Amino acid sequence: MISDKDTICAIATGTGSAGIGIVRLSGPEAIPIAERLFRGKRRISELNSYTAAYGHLVRGCDHKGSIGRGGSGEPLSGEAGLSVSKDRQEEVLDEVIALVMRAPHTYTTEDVVELSCHGGPLVLNRVLQELTAAGARLAEPGEFTKRAYLGGRIDLSEAEAVMDVIAAENESALSASLRQLQGSLKNAVSELREKLLYETAFIESALDDPENYSLEDYADRMRTVLADCTGQIRGLIAGAEEGRMLRQGIRTAIVGRPNAGKSSILNLLLGEERAIVTEIAGTTRDTLEEKAILGGVQLVLIDTAGIRETADAVEQIGVQRAKAAVETADLILLVIDAAEPLSEEDTELLRSISGSRDPAEKGRTTAPILVLLNKNDLDTVITAAELEQLLEAHGILCDNAGTKEVPGNKGTSTDTSGSGQRTGRVLEISAATGEGKERLAEAVQGLFFAGKLSDSQEQYMLNARHKEALQDALDALMRVSDSVDAGVGEDFYTIDLLAAYEALGRITGETLEDDLADKIFREFCMGK
Repeated sequence: MISDKDTICAIATGTGSAGIGIVRLSGPEAIPIAERLFRGKRRISELNSYTAAYGHLVRGCDHKGSIGRGGSGEPLSGEAGLSVSKDRQEEVLDEVIALVMRAPHTYTTEDVVELSCHGGPLVLNRVLQELTAAGARLAEPGEFTKRAYLGGRIDLSEAEAVMDVIAAENESALSASLRQLQGSLKNAVSELREKLLYETAFIESALDDPENYSLEDYADRMRTVLADCTGQIRGLIAGAEEGRMLRQGIRTAIVGRPNAGKSSILNLLLGEERAIVTEIAGTTRDTLEEKAILGGVQLVLIDTAGIRETADAVEQIGVQRAKAAVETADLILLVIDAAEPLSEEDTELLRSISGSRDPAEKGRTTAPILVLLNKNDLDTVITAAELEQLLEAHGILCDNAGTKEVPGNKGTSTDTSGSGQRTGRVLEISAATGEGKERLAEAVQGLFFAGKLSDSQEQYMLNARHKEALQDALDALMRVSDSVDAGVGEDFYTIDLLAAYEALGRITGETLEDDLADKIFREFCMGK
């Protein structure tokens, strides 16, 4: 049976061949187990914390003690203490550096030994086999971080940030993950919980000792506290969508009629010839998905088939997939060929995009549209002003100068106002020369993350679990607000105040069921 008191081991570095591979041991027997395999001038047990020693790992021993040493405990003759045992030959596994870290000042809060070996998969797996034979067991995914959580070194939000740091694919996601790892989310949640706990304790004290604690005019004080807490929670919930886009990238659908230059725009943003580009309309038959970094923002680019009426069965499937990509996009890049007159296909496409997603569905995003007037290196026949008028005619609020106050648009694609108004901008660009790429990057940053991606300190890598807990806390506080407005007794407040307190505790893991914690850590990579 698996126990958190076992000594665990795992390869802590990536799979595949490398110069160095690290095998990590953690647990109460980490040092004795490592010592059974290690041969050096000094025993591992003699090393101070955060001290390393050079030596060799061996196998062929009985794993029952200090083998390869004489009866006095001194190493037998041989370089670095490596020797032939008096009883049997010891086979060298690898030449290593052993680093000892003693509890409680370690990642897991337990004794830890890290063996820096040569990075071949074969040698690392041989070392693992010998460690398990010596008394360790293979770690479960995320078990080292789980032990750090159980040991109280980090809370659950910081533990989840560990995997976000590992999985980060852009600078912004990495920065937000590191801030969360350093306790930014934990501090925000702890501050909220402290306020709720204080008010609960005050009410209980006043009910038990009315002579020293008064509840006179307490309803007004409660309204102030609720306004403060609900405002903070709503801000965190609004940031959950930003967390998703930081982590996964902004899903960006590149749409347009056939041969408008969609694939050329994709290749420009990727910096390579990824999509096939020809003069033949309908070359792209299916969606093509790639990731690119634009101005520090990660975009998940979806190159779609040209949207038009067609009798070609294969192209029809591509058109359907293109429309589906628009429905799930965070951002739409509508490519217009500026060197040709605006066609009925262009206007029909704009009309269909402006009506996609039901604005009545609260909480749904209304993806903004960036209209790219492509081929501005040629003689153009369409102007930006003409396109702006067309956007406005289709109910798309055009903010081409970036200075208009856009209702419901506070720098993210999530429409928190419930207005359902889609916003748009028109940009001139040339996929052939790259002109306009920087303006596109600035426009994307202006649309998302409050337009201050690189400087923002308020971005959290919130996930679906965090968002659910925040929503539960908000619902509980709204029930308190209803109780205040109804004039019920203060003792009723405490029920929902504690419910909000408990819900917030699920984020940091202070009120989390063990089975859910196990599920979270099973999603981690091996060795972490």
